[in-house]
Amino acid sequence: MILTAAQIQEVIPHRFPMLLVDRILELEPMKRAVGIKNVTMNEYFFAGHFPKKPIMPGVLILEAMAQVGGVAMLYPEEYRGKLPVFAGMDRVKFRKPVIPGDQLYMVAEIVKLRSSIGKVWAEASVDDQIVAEAEFLFALTAE
Repeated sequence: MILTAAQIQEVIPHRFPMLLVDRILELEPMKRAVGIKNVTMNEYFFAGHFPKKPIMPGVLILEAMAQVGGVAMLYPEEYRGKLPVFAGMDRVKFRKPVIPGDQLYMVAEIVKLRSSIGKVWAEASVDDQIVAEAEFLFALTAE
């Protein structure tokens, strides 16, 4: 299943400037999702991070990865309208900088979901090289 940016916004609550997923390429609700973020020089954060050597902030790479996981978790109708908030992150690694012109390819798999707590493992890559990986713990709350 493929989702456009407009369809992604029907599932997760994020909006500009914090919507960091341009398209979902694959979706198995409650199991896994694959998404992309096209990183352009026009991103607001490059003005200050860093003016002479633009690098996408690691926290925003993590946020993009988590949003892909959020789409997989929140796609079923019974979870729509929930707000996924971070409860923790483990095993976070950054392996390579992400720069303008890169396409961030993110795979997120739901490891566990019980009631209102979920765990997601995600990896992000550029040109088949892993640039970041992390395990996220989410709490699903009312919006």
